[in-house]
Amino acid sequence: MPRLMIMLAGLACGAMLASSAQAQSTASLSGGPANFFERLFGGLASPAARQVVIWRGTQQPGTIVISTSQRRLYYVLGQGQAIQYGIGVGRPGFAWAGTKTVSMKREWPDWSPPAAMLRRRPELPRYMKGGVGNPLGARALYLGSSMYRIHGSNEPETIGYAVSSGCIRMTNADVVDLYNRTRVGTRVVVLR
Repeated sequence: MPRLMIMLAGLACGAMLASSAQAQSTASLSGGPANFFERLFGGLASPAARQVVIWRGTQQPGTIVISTSQRRLYYVLGQGQAIQYGIGVGRPGFAWAGTKTVSMKREWPDWSPPAAMLRRRPELPRYMKGGVGNPLGARALYLGSSMYRIHGSNEPETIGYAVSSGCIRMTNADVVDLYNRTRVGTRVVVLR
């Protein structure tokens, strides 16, 4: 992989089932389009396997809850369950908390580094077309009018670490799964 591509990759923003019906509904956790990305990217998986977990929060089904301290993202299913994903989060000085909504969704998104990132790293390209080498990975969920996104990563080894410029990173397989479950307008709660 060319040196510039390696540098770019590091820069992007950064259970228990009660019934067989629920077990069938979670079969898609390991199937479908996400498996394509697991094969495409050499079977690399998150250090925290995607799984259905017990959820004791009060959020409505369909809400995304992000715990930056746990480095986990939860997609609330309802009936006391959520899907848990491993994530990468903002490095020190770039962490944030708050409530946003998904304002836009993109497959294989293009990337333009924000002005603040360009000031820190003037050698970066001003624009990069979406694709396998793009730091935003296979999918992106844009959060309100902010510069933050939940996106894939071409560096799955960074999942579980605080390395981004504030964005939430997922493996490409996991972000495809979340993307397929999420709609524009979805509430996203980010906790420290």
